[in-house]
Amino acid sequence: MTSQPSQFETAPPAGVTLHVTAEQAGARLDKALALLAGEISRARLQQIVKDGGVSLNGTVTTDGSRKVVEGDALTLIMPEAKPPAPAGQDIPLTVVFEDEHLIVIDKPAGLVVHPAGGHEDGTLVNALIAHCGESLSGIGGVRRPGIVHRLDKDTSGLLVVAKNDKAHQGLAKQFADHGRTGPLQRAYLAIVWGFPRRAHGTIEANIERSNKNREKMMVVGEERGREAITHFTVMERYPALLKGREETEALASLVECRLETGRTHQIRVHMSHLGHPLLGDQLYGSGFATKASRLPEPARLALAQLGRQALHAALLGFAHPATGEELFFESEPPPEFAKLQEELARL
Repeated sequence: MTSQPSQFETAPPAGVTLHVTAEQAGARLDKALALLAGEISRARLQQIVKDGGVSLNGTVTTDGSRKVVEGDALTLIMPEAKPPAPAGQDIPLTVVFEDEHLIVIDKPAGLVVHPAGGHEDGTLVNALIAHCGESLSGIGGVRRPGIVHRLDKDTSGLLVVAKNDKAHQGLAKQFADHGRTGPLQRAYLAIVWGFPRRAHGTIEANIERSNKNREKMMVVGEERGREAITHFTVMERYPALLKGREETEALASLVECRLETGRTHQIRVHMSHLGHPLLGDQLYGSGFATKASRLPEPARLALAQLGRQALHAALLGFAHPATGEELFFESEPPPEFAKLQEELARL
C-alpha cells in the first residue's frame, strides 16, 4: 500500500514509545496501538496515524492496517487538543454530582443537549464546556464533554456526561447494554391521557423515523426499524377512586416508564402507540386536544403553563466507569410538572 504524505519530513519528535508484545503481534498497527495506549480510542489513534503522528521503528507510517510483530517500537506523538468547539457559554446548571471523570446534571426543560441545526449555541454542551473548563479531556482531539445519552429539549431531568474518553467508553458500554447485565437504570415519570388497561406491562415495538414527518418517529413491524422496549407502571390515575368505586374512565394517569432501550422519542412514541399519549405532547398527542377541554380550568391552566410534554427523567443509576461504584440519583419533578399533578389529583 502506498503511504500518504506525512506532515513530518522525518520521524516525529520524541514522544511516547510503546513496544509490541506477543499479545499484540500480528495485529493491525492501529489495533495494537489501541491495546497499548489505554485510554485513547482506536478511532482517535487511526486519525493520528493518518496525520503522521506515529512512527514504526523510527520511521513515520500512515498505514494503520499494516501488521506489527513482537518487539516493534511504536512512537506516538499526541497532538495538542484544539480549543473547544463549540464555544463555552455561561449557562446556569444544576449539578447533582461531579468528579474528575463525569458530571450528572438535572436538565431543565427547554435546554437542547447538543448543538444542531437551529440550535447552534445555548445548549447543554456549551454550558458544560464553560463549567468544566480544563477538566475536560482533550484526548479525543477537541476539549468537549462526552454525550452518552440525550434528553429531548422539552424533557427535564437527569443526564450523565463523561469528562474524558475512558469515562465516555465505560458509560457508553453500559448504555449500549441497556442495563440487561449491569446496574444501569433509567426511569421517567410521564403524565398520559386516559388509563392503560394494565397497571403495568411492557411495550415491545420497533421504531423508525417517519417518511412523512422527519421530526417524528413511528412504530413499525419487527422486520423494520430498531428494537425498542419500554416497561411501564401506572402510579396514579386522575380521577382516583371515588367513594370506593373505580371510575369507568380516567382522564389521565401518572406512569413510570423504565427504558430497556434508548431510541429517539421512545416513551412518547410507545405511550402514543398504546393509545395514551403524553399530556402537552403536540407531536404525538395532537389528536387529544379536545380532552384538554374536559379538564377543570385550574388543570387546563397548569397544562398550559407546563407548555411541553409531561415527561421527566426522575431516576438514573449506573456503575462509575473509573471506580466501579454503583451510583444512584433521583430528581423531583420541576414545579410546573408538580403543579399539573396537583391539579389533576383534585379531579
